[in-house]
Amino acid sequence: MEQLLRNMNDTQRSEYVCTIQQRIAQLARERPQECFTALNHYLTVDWLKAAYERVKPDSAPGVDGQSWSDYGKQLEENLRGLLHRVKSGSYFAPPVKRVHIPKGDGKETRGIGMPTLEDKVLQRAITMLLEPIFEQDFKCFSYGFRPGRSAHQALACIWSQCTHQGIQWILEVDIRKYFDTLKKERLRKFLDRRVRDGVIRRLIGKWLKAGVWEKGQLSYPEDGTPQGGVISPLLSNIYLHEVLDCWYVEEVKPRMKGRTFLVRFADDFILGFEKKEDAEKVYRVLFKRFEKYGLSLHPEKTRLVPFGRPVETQDDPTDGPKPETFDFLGLTHFWGKSREGRWIIRRQTMRKRFTRGLKAMGQWCRENLHEPMREQVEQLGRKLKGHFGYYGITGNFASLQRFRWEVIKVWRKWLARRGDPKGMSWERMNKLLDFFYLPEARVVHSVYAAKP
Repeated sequence: MEQLLRNMNDTQRSEYVCTIQQRIAQLARERPQECFTALNHYLTVDWLKAAYERVKPDSAPGVDGQSWSDYGKQLEENLRGLLHRVKSGSYFAPPVKRVHIPKGDGKETRGIGMPTLEDKVLQRAITMLLEPIFEQDFKCFSYGFRPGRSAHQALACIWSQCTHQGIQWILEVDIRKYFDTLKKERLRKFLDRRVRDGVIRRLIGKWLKAGVWEKGQLSYPEDGTPQGGVISPLLSNIYLHEVLDCWYVEEVKPRMKGRTFLVRFADDFILGFEKKEDAEKVYRVLFKRFEKYGLSLHPEKTRLVPFGRPVETQDDPTDGPKPETFDFLGLTHFWGKSREGRWIIRRQTMRKRFTRGLKAMGQWCRENLHEPMREQVEQLGRKLKGHFGYYGITGNFASLQRFRWEVIKVWRKWLARRGDPKGMSWERMNKLLDFFYLPEARVVHSVYAAKP
């Protein structure tokens, strides 16, 4: 009975949050030039409870070591105290614990911030208030960290534009250390255009000024927002919305002679052009545009790529440069022939992502070498499903099959080291695979069914 009442309260709280968000969104949509100065009255204990429930229970603790479950033992009391400190202005934003994880190439690392549990709850609560406002402003070609939008929608949009709009050139762009170089003062000015609620802006200011705890030392970076913070994706979208999206719509697109498109996922984006002169014009000014806002583009990774549909004969008047490939959202895009012999855009898992995924699988097999066979199969099955769930896109089936086969080979290698006198011959391995099921490779996301 107690659990039933708790579930009812959770449902009512979710409906309450949804109603408030719809009201805020409607106001933001009807008054696109208006600045919101009174939002903090929505910050209640129930609102904070809803935010707490949206924090991942297994998320890593911050500098105070407090976990989600520990905080929840006296949730009502803790949230009331937190709300009082926020409204009175006495809340102190603790330093963000930072660790480094390797990037895809293994040479560079990416800093990930781990805020405290209370910071996560508060940042989630503020995001729940601000998101309905900025969602009315964000452009349709922005897909990263937005409700109801995904990387696969961005990929479907690229496929559609390049297939049907006569796109000949792709401008592949790489922003150097975006989250670390974003200018805080510029961000504050962008926020001023839509939100000036004192309580909310004071909180955001404290998060931007909060120090970073790394390897036993506390520092206060002049620029950037710590990756890992719940509110960071929203703030980064607000920044690039002003720097890139609005600029593209208001200044770039009207000056183009041919068709063009932009697809952005967080700080990753590409531009497509029908005419080379348009592509070169944008390429020339793009570096200066980003430098104006304190950002820099990687000169080697930012490149102009010919990507027009291949022609069959040299006599074809549309003959142009041979199409190359480009990488976006973990997939390499290129032109290839369909079974019917038509030119189509194909995608396959990037080599770095493929290698990294296989290496992670091998590491898991090594660490779980002596676990019961059934548990190993279940875990490997879940991992394969996760891989297929992202990379299972039209045109990538061969890569999925190869990944599954390589995982089986790696698994067999480690099973052979369990010390079984019978060893693990391929004959025995095949019998094992007949008895235990591993998911088959499959295309989960078909571009022909997608609506970009």
